[in-house]
Amino acid sequence: MMLINLSKNLFNPFLCFAFLIALSACDNYSPSHRGFSTLEQIKQEGTINILTRDYLIPYPKISGGLAGFEYDLIMLFANRIDVKVNFIVPSDFSGILKKISSNQAHIAAAGITVTPARKKNMRFSPPYQSIKEQVIYLSGKKRPKTIADLTQGILEVPKGSSHIESLEVLKTKHPELTWNINAKLNSEALMYLVNQGLIDYTIADSHRANSLKQFYPKLFSAFDISTKLQLAWALPLSNDNSLYNEVNSFFKEISQDKTLKHLLDKYYGNSKNLAYFDNRIFRVHVDQRLPTFISHFKQQAKNNALDWRLLASIGYQESHWRPKATSPTGVRGIMMLTKKTAKQMGIVDRTNPAQSIKGGAIYLKKLLKQIPRHIHEPDRTWFALASYNVGFGHLEDARTITKQRNGNPDKWLDVKASLPLLAKKKWYKQTKYGYARGKEPVQYVENIRGYYNLLVWLTEENKIEKQVMLQRSQGLIASKL
Repeated sequence: MMLINLSKNLFNPFLCFAFLIALSACDNYSPSHRGFSTLEQIKQEGTINILTRDYLIPYPKISGGLAGFEYDLIMLFANRIDVKVNFIVPSDFSGILKKISSNQAHIAAAGITVTPARKKNMRFSPPYQSIKEQVIYLSGKKRPKTIADLTQGILEVPKGSSHIESLEVLKTKHPELTWNINAKLNSEALMYLVNQGLIDYTIADSHRANSLKQFYPKLFSAFDISTKLQLAWALPLSNDNSLYNEVNSFFKEISQDKTLKHLLDKYYGNSKNLAYFDNRIFRVHVDQRLPTFISHFKQQAKNNALDWRLLASIGYQESHWRPKATSPTGVRGIMMLTKKTAKQMGIVDRTNPAQSIKGGAIYLKKLLKQIPRHIHEPDRTWFALASYNVGFGHLEDARTITKQRNGNPDKWLDVKASLPLLAKKKWYKQTKYGYARGKEPVQYVENIRGYYNLLVWLTEENKIEKQVMLQRSQGLIASKL
């Protein structure tokens, strides 16, 4: 169970936990009671107060429920100390920094960059991710190659961001450098402005830039303005080390057991998989081909308790939504079913779109049920997709190899490293089902992940655009127009 306190009016359905009702406020929060350490107080009260961001990048949820990298980290920590979470979402990023430095919450978990200036006002957990700050520009415009080139256009950055500190350092050597500070829009929204040609440049952390560039394929990184920087949780400065030490132990544990590595792959590992050309063609086919079949995908997804966008993504990977598609091995139709599979699923005509999609949905559901129950999402779905491509038996062989290699056979990140070994005699001769072209299911799954993420983006209300348009209507965006 969790609580949430939204200190702003904009409701964002892509915020993975923002649909919960606000139940409490924390502006008058006092970090500890006399006689108890901070950690003891949190456990006694049964609630930990967490500052976080209202992320505008959608994190698709394969099987319903909540999602989000910071959310998953927070909930793992809350479960560790057996408490509920009260999420506090200030109206802008600078509000997070102000609240944590003034002891108005226990932890700020919001992709915060560790900087010397911030260390004076808060202390940080061990870092969980390394990033670089990058200049973002629009393809088709002249690419800036140096800091001096940034003076030829409008550069805008979010209020309170670490990018301002980096730019101020650069300004000591390049006094001509200027920038606008936007108090209302975050980094994701400013990337949207660049994509629309409303501003020329912005600065973004590399991991967020990569995530968003799959949705805006015309955005590119011109150059880095920083060396590697660390992201970490922030805690108030205090002589009480109880919570701080517990956080440190938590990050040490999830680093050693690879939980952190798996989470990073879950949310950021797929951001670069679709090439520019594939991305553009997919968008064209979404407009031109998908409308003919979307009702079938939705109906069969509903009948089988699946996400229709996942089912449609499989169909696109298999046939690019071509009903008459045929492979040299004899699989046919939108979902490219074999004769044997079609018969088992009760399908008579594989080239009939409605029948093919029905067969594919039933088959995927069957594969999902075959995956061991203890394997959780999204790994469960990635395994089912790999089975759709290479067969359940070969997937089990790869899981066995993963265990032999001291990997986790229940995690896609580890199993996808073992699947290509099914093509090597040293390994496949030890398996039950023998040789398989193991690289193919890996690329198959990663492609579908990319199509799925993009399809969610294209079919959901775009909250970045909505927020930007609101700010433009209020005259709060400094742009060229």
